[in-house]
Amino acid sequence: MTATRWSAERSAEDSHAYVARFRELEASGADMHGEARFVDAVLPRAARVLDAGCGTGRLGAELARRGHTVTAVDLDSVLVAEARRQHGITVVEGDLATMDLEPQSFDAIVAAGNVMVFLAPGTESTVLRRWYDAVVPGGVVILGFATDREYTADRAERDVRDAGFTAVQRFSTWSVAPWREGAEWVVLTGYRQAGSLSGIGTPG
Repeated sequence: MTATRWSAERSAEDSHAYVARFRELEASGADMHGEARFVDAVLPRAARVLDAGCGTGRLGAELARRGHTVTAVDLDSVLVAEARRQHGITVVEGDLATMDLEPQSFDAIVAAGNVMVFLAPGTESTVLRRWYDAVVPGGVVILGFATDREYTADRAERDVRDAGFTAVQRFSTWSVAPWREGAEWVVLTGYRQAGSLSGIGTPG
């Protein structure tokens, strides 16, 4: 199995530093929930959410606090241990490219925080096809990552469409700023069946 970019580029020490960084940010009073506000605005109430590549679990925990049922997945054992300290979420250690997901078991799959750019090279389209099968009709996939990596916004949008998602929209921030060329960040939404959910990014 090809190593993920995360495991190839990061050590356990890096993962511990990542955890410490986010603990410090939270303690400082920094706004940690821009992603959760975006996702919550898209979802129906009490949605079933897969937090794919959950990291420390902060996004999933905030979505759970807002009333959603969250399953969180990450391959990094250090981050999984940290995520399991959060309240209200089920955390699984697993590889997004190979783990089994029940068909139509989620209303939304969210991959925030550079998850897509840290997958094993060449597996991105496979992962998105798996996610298409795992969301219900009307379900949504939401991706967010930095644009300065090998995996580009254009390629991600193409992979999302090729997986079968429709009504794909692209933003440059989690606060729904319109997409612009040269943006440092991209947020993509795509639906298994257009028009079934109300909220940001849903066609009218």
